[in-house]
Amino acid sequence: MKTPWTWSDIVAGLSLAGLLLPEAVAYSSIANLPPQAGIVALFAGLVCYGLIGSSRFAIVAATSSSAAVLASATAAMSNGDTGLRLLVATGMVLLTGVFFIVASAARLGGISDFIAKPVLRGFAFGLAIVIIFKQFAHVVGVHTHHTDMIRFAYELASQIHAWNWASFAVGLLALLLLFGLAKIPYMPGGLMAIFLGILAGKWLGLEQYGVSFVGQIDLDLQVPILPTMTYIQWLRIGELSIALLLILYAESYSSIRNFAMKHGDTILPNRDLFALGTANLMSGIFQGMPVGAGFSATAANEACGAQSKWAGWAAAAGLLLVILTMLPTIALTPSPILAAIVIHAVSHSLRLSAFTPYFTMRRDRFVAVGAVVAVLLLGVLDGLLVAIGVSLLMLLRKLAESNISVLGRLRGGHDFVSKTDYPDALSIPGILIMRPEAGLFFANAERTMAQAKKYLTAADNIKVVILSLEESPDLDSSSAEAITDFCAALQNQKKHLMFARLKSASRQVLQSALIEHSNIGPGSELSVDDVVVVAQEKYLNQENDLREPQQDAIKH
Repeated sequence: MKTPWTWSDIVAGLSLAGLLLPEAVAYSSIANLPPQAGIVALFAGLVCYGLIGSSRFAIVAATSSSAAVLASATAAMSNGDTGLRLLVATGMVLLTGVFFIVASAARLGGISDFIAKPVLRGFAFGLAIVIIFKQFAHVVGVHTHHTDMIRFAYELASQIHAWNWASFAVGLLALLLLFGLAKIPYMPGGLMAIFLGILAGKWLGLEQYGVSFVGQIDLDLQVPILPTMTYIQWLRIGELSIALLLILYAESYSSIRNFAMKHGDTILPNRDLFALGTANLMSGIFQGMPVGAGFSATAANEACGAQSKWAGWAAAAGLLLVILTMLPTIALTPSPILAAIVIHAVSHSLRLSAFTPYFTMRRDRFVAVGAVVAVLLLGVLDGLLVAIGVSLLMLLRKLAESNISVLGRLRGGHDFVSKTDYPDALSIPGILIMRPEAGLFFANAERTMAQAKKYLTAADNIKVVILSLEESPDLDSSSAEAITDFCAALQNQKKHLMFARLKSASRQVLQSALIEHSNIGPGSELSVDDVVVVAQEKYLNQENDLREPQQDAIKH
């Protein structure tokens, strides 16, 4: 159901325009792209997500994280060639858009879960430090040759004699002004800082003190063309684009989901993937930056009183009016003002409290800290790739753990529970019931079935083994082979294998594997209690009115 517009949407949108325009120009400097790249991305994000996206609060525009990743990736591939760097940037944005759309078609709305939250927060914290240091170096006019923070900080400090203190003073005053204006509701702090910076630049003649300015902003849209590069270059860009996609969607989906939960809204992850893909494609076609739903812009939209997507449209209209009338004036903005806007924007990520839960729970604290260290030591791009790799390793390690539980029946009931958690649970005479506690796949199937064989060896007088596969919605070929081998071992021992809670996809795989002497087919989807009754009637010659189970015969 569409939410009708209100006057608060118009107010929120116009207030938001004062935040978005300065940030768009400032983030262009992070990405080492012309200012118009951020402005193109801003309009592409607002229009495309406004037409397609599912969130009424999300504001899609260039983000500091994607700008930093883009800068590192293009620098690594261009080797100082400015023309190639622009081509690589365009290619990355285009491919990121294509991958978003492919992910939407494949219904991969949960791809952001591949980056664990501790890793993402550690990356964001480290990235904020890197961005602040690099913006500071830009303010004081120091050029460094290293990307890791240890050598970067050393170079920065060793050239203190060459710092531009006038530029430093302008940036510091602008930063203090931004933090002060942030306490005033609906105050477009970035726009005010730019306005005052332009006045100060003319009045004080800052150019004579070596203070740099934004310069001309050219918004003449060129004819869309596909960047001409080699096959190897496109492959490398594709790899980097996947990393960019993951960080963009993790950041975007976190913002979209948080505000949807806060207001009880329904979101459509796959539709949002398509919206983000379209926005990045449109931005890339016109040589813009990558875009995502940044938390700061989305939070500002809600804080300004937005109630519907009309706030984003109002922001786009306000921005268009400003650009048509004031673009030459914005070109007179002192560069330290933009650096201050960037530092202020990323400062919300420098909260140590974000790591408190991990130290309190004593879980994943080293992973979060490791992500910070990876970014500081390896640089933004390699730090991001390491962070994604760590997340995937965490997932694989968790899934690969072979943990199978022996089940027993609670006294006086029909529920079957783990005997490790409920030692008083009773075993069924002649039947061993086991349940893998994680979905079976190639990395854990063999070890899980080996553990099942150990439990079987330790049990006495077992005639039937019931395997409850409720945690395995589907099975791969490796899992099917492991279960087939387990069934063959049971047959050699004159024992029977039965399945419980078998999902449809898993049943089809096991039927194709031609596992004999089991209950694959009708009945394998039944509960453990029902399968026990069938096993007792079929293999143990017992009546349906079951006797009270006896204590477990497994030898520990």
